[in-house]
Formats: sequence, C-alpha cells, structure tokens
Amino acid sequence: MSATVRTATAADDQALSALWKRCFESPHLAALHALDPDRHRHTFVAQNDAGDGIDAVVVYVPRLIRDADGTPQRVGGIGSVATRPEARGQGLVRRLLVAAERTMTAEQCAWSLLFTGTPGVYRGSGWQEFASTYTEGTLVPSPADTSAAGAFRVRGATARDAVEVAALHHAYNAKRALSSLRAPDDWAVRVPAWYGTIDRSLVAQDPVSGAIAGWMVAGHEGDCVQVREFAGSDECLGSLLAAVGSRGRAAGLTLARVRIPVTPGVRAALPGLLTDARQVTEHVGMARPLHATAESVRATVTAPGAVHWYGDCF
Repeated sequence: MSATVRTATAADDQALSALWKRCFESPHLAALHALDPDRHRHTFVAQNDAGDGIDAVVVYVPRLIRDADGTPQRVGGIGSVATRPEARGQGLVRRLLVAAERTMTAEQCAWSLLFTGTPGVYRGSGWQEFASTYTEGTLVPSPADTSAAGAFRVRGATARDAVEVAALHHAYNAKRALSSLRAPDDWAVRVPAWYGTIDRSLVAQDPVSGAIAGWMVAGHEGDCVQVREFAGSDECLGSLLAAVGSRGRAAGLTLARVRIPVTPGVRAALPGLLTDARQVTEHVGMARPLHATAESVRATVTAPGAVHWYGDCF
C-alpha cells in the first residue's frame, strides 16, 4: 500500500487527534501539538494513496535545550510518532523522519532529540542511544528521622506558588546540560500535561523567610513512588523526600524510583526515602547531530548532572 509524505494542514487536525487517541493513552497530545504556532509545517504525515486517511505521523518540536556548557541551543525534539496498526512495517516512519530532518536542518537545529522504548525504529535514520540513570530501592518501612533535615515546612504546592517555582526551576537548571528553557506556555500546558496540576507537587519553605526553597514532583506508578523532578536547595531535600516517603507508605507503596541527578546532597538525603538505593542504567534517549558535531552532542548527553526532565517531553 503506497502513501504520500507531506506536511500537515489545519484540515488534518481531527484525523491526527484520532490517530493519537488510537495509538496512545495520552489525551493531552493535541494540546501539546497546539503549543507550536508553526505546528503544521513541523508535522509530517503519510497520506494513504487509497484515500483511507493518514497512516502515520511524526512531529518535530523546536526547543531550546542547554548544551554541555549550559548554552541554549535550538534542538529538534521528535515526538507524537504514531502509525495505524494496519500500516505498520512499511517504513513510513523512516520516510517521515527524512522529511523532519530536512526541515530541522533548514531551521538551524543544532541536533535532534527523542525518547523511545523502541530504538530500532530510529537507529537506521541516524539517531543513536545514550545512557541515563535513576536510583531505585525499597521505601523505608517507617517514618524517616528528619531531625537532620532542618525545619523546612513541606506542603502541597498551590497556584500561588507558580511564579516562584518557575524562577526556582530556572535558577537550578541555569547551567544544567540537556535541560530545557521553559516558556510560560510550557508551564501552563506542557508541565501539567506530564505532571498533573501544580497541587500534585510539593514545596519546602525556608523556616525563616517562608520563601520556597525546594520543589519536588512525585507520583505513583503501580506499587512504586516516582520522583520525577527537583529544583532548589540541597538543604531541603531530606524534608521533601521524607514527605514523599510518607505519602507513598500511606498509599501502600513499597518501592521508589528517583529520577534526579545524584549530587552529594541527593546522595546524603536518599536514606530518608530508600533502604537499599541502587543505580539503574537505561537507554531511552536518542540523539542525532544536525549542525552540531557528533562530539558536542555526545558531550551534552553525557555531561555530569545532565537531565531532560520528564515535564519537558515532546
């Protein structure tokens, strides 16, 4: 069965939403797609020549991502990749990636980034895997001793904290390789799409000034607590992780995964959450040089403390 590769138009929006709904349990993909004002020329579709509609889609999302030196670079994020089950195995995604690569290169993207559980789909098109790590272990069985964690007050975040949290995030990641520069629309749409509303996260307040010293995103997945993101001072990590552990135990959970870079402060605070912390390596990120050299891209994705927060997914 043949298909024509082209860029999307506004008339395709309904068909794209239906395809994503069929392939993913991610109802927010259409809202994320709408964030890019140039989304239609950044969206590549395989139109079925038999008149059956769109068989496959690949979306290029332009993002500013910090390199190994902390300098923001234009990067082409690849996301919302979907193929109708009846059209799989025909090489449609590979053809769409060729079109996306041409546009990303023309628009001066330094390199391209994607995250996947099926790397084989992308290797032949020039993307290469890179390793990332997370920490996992068993939740401490009883409330952790927080005497050494300071007098930070931990509470659920509220909408009133949004400006302070955004500033904290920006400062914490100012030189962090692989992290994205978040725009107001990202905080309004992208971050809630992946993390939920802000009141599902925690903040730690300074005991003297009352200012927010730390922000942590944690959620439940199966029988496991997932710590997705942190920004702020190391001094409040112990209090935040203890609060995460308390919530996890109350929900009957027994395991935890911490997806934040292991700094000395994180290492010191982890025993308040985990009894047997261990590092796990995974290969879900993939990168492809465009205008940048392969060496510079590799330096970015392997830099100490490099992280692409889940809330910045494409």
